[in-house]
Amino acid sequence: LNRTTRYVRMTEAGARYLEDAKRILHDVKVANESALGINANPQGKISVTAPVLFGQQFVLPTITDYLERYPQTQVNAVFLDRVVNLLEEGHDVGIRIGELVDSSMRAKKVGSVRLILVASPEYLAKNDIPKNCQDLAQHSLIAANTGSLNPDWQFLVNKQNETVKINPRLTVTTNQGAINAAKNGLGITRVISYQVAEELKNNKLKILLENFEHPAKPINIVHREDKFSSAKVRSFIDLLAEDLQANSALN
Repeated sequence: LNRTTRYVRMTEAGARYLEDAKRILHDVKVANESALGINANPQGKISVTAPVLFGQQFVLPTITDYLERYPQTQVNAVFLDRVVNLLEEGHDVGIRIGELVDSSMRAKKVGSVRLILVASPEYLAKNDIPKNCQDLAQHSLIAANTGSLNPDWQFLVNKQNETVKINPRLTVTTNQGAINAAKNGLGITRVISYQVAEELKNNKLKILLENFEHPAKPINIVHREDKFSSAKVRSFIDLLAEDLQANSALN
């Protein structure tokens, strides 16, 4: 620890030591469960994390099914719009959208999603449909300031990245708020495709500027790579993967 009269701060070596210690304690716990035969059937508590809307729409139904199938299990569902460190925060399973950067995690790809622009048919009936990124300056824009997306809007133009600095008429702190405003005809917003799957299906929102989208982003189930794998984690991952891979909104 680095100590001063004002604060105590962990050193880089101390942070590595703490992470290693947590990993060892986790491995000991799983090994003990295996030796006691607990791994034979799913039982005990698992912690699952996912982005807020993704968790509510796609993970929670699987959790409900899982708990009904395995009555001796408990689930702690943590839905947050930020990248969660599974080890440091004590989670067993997580959903990651986008390219993975943590090589210490095992991952199973279960789908892909797109970053899209949407507006309601009512808004588009009253305003010219944008044909390129520059046209957005003439439109009413809605921004979701959740911390998970770049506040500027990025597009692919002639295979080159192009950033559009936006001046939103409305800024909200949740993705659902931006979606609701767009459905009510206020303007154009940017979301991840899964967040508006139902609205697109029911023609409550329309996709704009598809030709300028970046490639789809992968969806992965991530978990720690253990020497021993408990039945409660294995069975949950298998069930979640099956559900997500079968969902047309994610594939």
